[in-house]
Amino acid sequence: MRPLAFSERGLADPTVSLTALLRGERPDTSGSSPVDLVTYTDEILRSGLPGVRDLPERARRLQLDSYVARIVERELPENGVAVRRPGALRAWLTAYGAATSTDAAYSTILDAATAGDPDRPARQTMDGYREQLQRLFVLDPVPAWTPSFSPLTRLTRTPKHHLVDPALAARLVGIDREGLLTGRGGRVAATSGSWLGALFESLVTQSVRVYAEAAGARVGHLRTRGTEHEADLVVEGDDLSVLAVEVKLAGTVEDKDVRHLCWLREQLGDRLVDSVVVTTGPYAYRRKDGIAVGPLALLGP
Repeated sequence: MRPLAFSERGLADPTVSLTALLRGERPDTSGSSPVDLVTYTDEILRSGLPGVRDLPERARRLQLDSYVARIVERELPENGVAVRRPGALRAWLTAYGAATSTDAAYSTILDAATAGDPDRPARQTMDGYREQLQRLFVLDPVPAWTPSFSPLTRLTRTPKHHLVDPALAARLVGIDREGLLTGRGGRVAATSGSWLGALFESLVTQSVRVYAEAAGARVGHLRTRGTEHEADLVVEGDDLSVLAVEVKLAGTVEDKDVRHLCWLREQLGDRLVDSVVVTTGPYAYRRKDGIAVGPLALLGP
């Protein structure tokens, strides 16, 4: 089971159903959310792990640190993985966390983890660790979407990097509430955007995957090889219907923010049953171009 989706955290009553969007029902998109940017930031750091989120701040940080240490020092060895250099594995996990919401190459993540280390681990060693961390459900990457019966052919196949909970990424890289809100901290292979934007996307991704699984759907991401177009999340049902999801940290949505969704609609035609922009704003509504807009707090299964 994944950590708590946003709708399960009790901050607001959802008014926009992902299942209804995916079914092409064009549901009523309305409602207002009491959740603001600061609260979303706090939710990123609080974690969706029920045993962690309600602890005092210092105890929560210690619990997240202990979770990572237990994975490296106990759970991997108990699963037959010999971790000869725990410090190197933790450095790799930190670099992976710093690549949250990107599709950085694994070689780039390894380079970031071992900068200045003359005795860097072999790529094959780190690949083995990565595969085990996915099996243990610590890493939760979003695979690249590979559409069937589609004119889209020049797409990347690299997954988008996410830990199972964005609170773990924040803790690994040592970013706190003030740092997120003021834009501090370095990221791996990110050409634009802020730390808060990356972790908010990870928070949205966590919830969308929970809702999609409840609807029997799969989640991927889309990016063309030249990075001209992308969709943060693509939800595909068993009938091959597609719901495109764009994530925006901003509270308002402009025409430029939906250009990739409009392009994807032109490519897929009726197969794209709906599109939604998930924001930190207060209101859910539908734009004149038909694209739904809604705050994460109002999105539910």
